[in-house]
Amino acid sequence: MRLLICESPGKIKTFKSILGSGWEVQASIGHVMELADDGADHLGFDLGSETVNCRYVPRGERAAATLKKLKAAVKGAEAVYLATDPDREGEAIAWHLARELRLKSPRRVSFTQITASAVQAALGTPRSLDLDLVSAQRARQCLDKLVGYKVSPLLWRATGGRSAGRVQSATLHFLCEREREIRQFQPVDYWSVWAEYAGGWRAYYWRGDQQEEGEGPGEGDDAVDRKAAKSFESTRVISEAEAERLVNLARQHPHSVVHKEQRTVSKSAPPPFITSSLQQAAGALLGYSPEFTMQVAQQLYEGVDLDGGRRGLITYMRTDSVELAPEFCVQARQYLETNDPANLSERATRHRSRATAQQAHEAIRPSSVSFTPRTIRSQLSEPQLRLYDLIWRRAIASQCAAVQIERTTVRTRSGPLQWQAKGMSVLFAGYSRYWNDLDAALLLPDLAVGQPLVLVEASYEKKRTQPPPRYSEPRLVQLMERRGVGRPSTYASTIKTLKERTYVEAQNKALVPTELGLATDALLARALPDLVDSHFTAQMEASLDAIAASKQSWEPYLIGWNNSYLLPAVAQAKALISAEFPASARPARPREKARFSCPECRQPLVKVPSKKVKRGYFLKCERCPDLVMFWNAAQKQWQRPKPRQS
Repeated sequence: MRLLICESPGKIKTFKSILGSGWEVQASIGHVMELADDGADHLGFDLGSETVNCRYVPRGERAAATLKKLKAAVKGAEAVYLATDPDREGEAIAWHLARELRLKSPRRVSFTQITASAVQAALGTPRSLDLDLVSAQRARQCLDKLVGYKVSPLLWRATGGRSAGRVQSATLHFLCEREREIRQFQPVDYWSVWAEYAGGWRAYYWRGDQQEEGEGPGEGDDAVDRKAAKSFESTRVISEAEAERLVNLARQHPHSVVHKEQRTVSKSAPPPFITSSLQQAAGALLGYSPEFTMQVAQQLYEGVDLDGGRRGLITYMRTDSVELAPEFCVQARQYLETNDPANLSERATRHRSRATAQQAHEAIRPSSVSFTPRTIRSQLSEPQLRLYDLIWRRAIASQCAAVQIERTTVRTRSGPLQWQAKGMSVLFAGYSRYWNDLDAALLLPDLAVGQPLVLVEASYEKKRTQPPPRYSEPRLVQLMERRGVGRPSTYASTIKTLKERTYVEAQNKALVPTELGLATDALLARALPDLVDSHFTAQMEASLDAIAASKQSWEPYLIGWNNSYLLPAVAQAKALISAEFPASARPARPREKARFSCPECRQPLVKVPSKKVKRGYFLKCERCPDLVMFWNAAQKQWQRPKPRQS
């Protein structure tokens, strides 16, 4: 009997369907080991002059039970295959499993789609563990714990903030910066002036020196959540008296066409989805949060029952690469040749990933083009079908021909004034038949230079400048991805953490920082400015990428980063906070929640620090004040104290 160990229990049925008899399939249920909470600052590791000594313990009672079950299964297996997810985290889980199960020569298999052909191919060519990926993940865990455990206590003493984090704090800073922009924004009134002509079309007052599209004020690299800047419908008029003057002039003079320009432009097909773009599209089109999007995508990846068997419907959903496997490109072209030959591009379309992309595996796509949303709709839940439909259409669209658009600009004159209208028509739909991201077509009548026009009405409309919008969850993910803050596996969890820490709250689909979030960010910006700087955080991500690519050793990097940056930075921050927040004015320290629930009321227990217990803390229920639990090292579990004998 051969044993295959995956991460998620949801994959077991799919693997068993593919592998058949002679195989046992079990799941680690995610991570089985974590850094201990012992040692200096409860870090669970010691930084030496050249090495890092990490101490790992089972990740709770469930992980301990899972390991016990897996050890029993390994004893009766002739071969063990580790099929954890194809990313750094999955590689680290496989490494922990190999250590805890004492596998001498672990067979590592990985695939980006759970289909019979992909699984069998991987089993036929097992590899050894990628220790560079493991090192990068170990470095990430240690970095995150260093920041969290060294910086968070400073917040407890000052703002009452619950925690700080390497990715978390930089992401919170994005939201707080935008909130401050909004609060400081001073609206300005202006007037849009227009002329309506016979035929039902409008031209807007055009002074001739206004900024062209894409050059509007207030647009910059930090405004990635806004739509592409649009030229004003009308040259802005800053007083109602001036608007009335222009309208009167328009009514006094005849109108005619003085300029017409038409140009045909091509719009290339969009790339297939990566993690961030999938979360953005699902948020904008389906109203899904990033967390829910990833949950549904995980279900599609793990597999559903189809054609008498079980198979995964999409490739792995945590990726930042837009590359597609050649076999999928062939499938897509064959589909188009049969069903939409006019939309077939001359050659297979290739999309370039961002320079910072890890490109560990390909983009998110259907495992088979033949499973169209229409043919498998009865096998999927509504959320699964809606998300799969997006993924399928976007992947097919990425291989289609470009859209051909005709853009028209017309300018008219009335006495000393000029007016401008812009129109658009689609000459060839191309990829938009599957993924329509085009602006609504605005058709202008067939006009000729010198043609007189009949003015139906001239008027104006009062408007007011608007502050920049708050970030929605999908737009925040887009910003994180562009700025290099975090990686695909961390986007959703980071936003979830910000909500759980009550640093932000959702209001009408927008993320709004709370006063606690604003105060915490302001303090970090003063005391530890690098920690909220996206460039600083992105450089750390680049270092982790270098470790994964075997270009840098993780232990010297971690030790050097701690000694050269973190220790002096925290010391300086402590001095600043001590001066700004005297002990008498400091809020009470919030207690960290444990992963265990109260046996009486089922509410999460909290950790109470104590130097009197070996573990450094005990657990207490805030709702049941008399209930406390202590760690029993011999039995490796939390227990209530036994009543004293009288």
